[in-house]
Amino acid sequence: MKNNTINKKEIEKFSNMASEWWNPEGKFKPLHKFNPIRIKYIKDSATQHFGIKTKNQPLKNLNILDIGCGGGLLSEPMCRLGANVTGIDASQKNINIAKIHSKENSLKIDYICASPEVLKINKKFDIILNMEIVEHVDDVNYFINKSSQFLKKDGLMYVATLNKTLKSYLFAIVGAEYVLRWLPIGTHDWNKFLKPTDLIQHGKNNSLFFKKLDGVVFNPLKNIWSINKDCSVNYIIQFKKI
Repeated sequence: MKNNTINKKEIEKFSNMASEWWNPEGKFKPLHKFNPIRIKYIKDSATQHFGIKTKNQPLKNLNILDIGCGGGLLSEPMCRLGANVTGIDASQKNINIAKIHSKENSLKIDYICASPEVLKINKKFDIILNMEIVEHVDDVNYFINKSSQFLKKDGLMYVATLNKTLKSYLFAIVGAEYVLRWLPIGTHDWNKFLKPTDLIQHGKNNSLFFKKLDGVVFNPLKNIWSINKDCSVNYIIQFKKI
């Protein structure tokens, strides 16, 4: 077993694009389009799981660890919803961008350059976000193992990634990278995509109870993303720590 999950080529690739994180028309345009549905999904499912009734800052007092936080596209909305957010990323350039942007927006987020296996904090979290990250790491089982060590009992872990199907290859690589040019060519490697059954097994290996599976689908006619049962390209799994 490896003692780290960092894929240096992946880190270098995203470090080179770091300055683009907060440009809605830049190299991370798909994530900007994708973000509202991710935020609503996490907010709605987390408030239901933890029995939260408050509508104003519904995630208040919840501790969230955003792994592979990039420039903070998800960390900042979670903070605005009231959560105490820690964001970690293996790219120092990403962390620098995230720190600057959160400071400019007067948001208190603890950003650390680290991967889960080298993160040195004793804190445990109510929610861990592994969103669009597992397809960029080496040794997914080890990554889930080290991530889950920071999750409280009965806490939630969200893992969003790409399914390993012909449709995902055609849509996420051929379509998004080569035809539509939504993403730089080489952003994704289909060989690192994961079937939900494999990801569920990784969770089971690491004391994570499979709670829910949802598909995330793009409608090109309406130019919007939505949550539904179609998991053939993008999907999100919710795990509960047992």
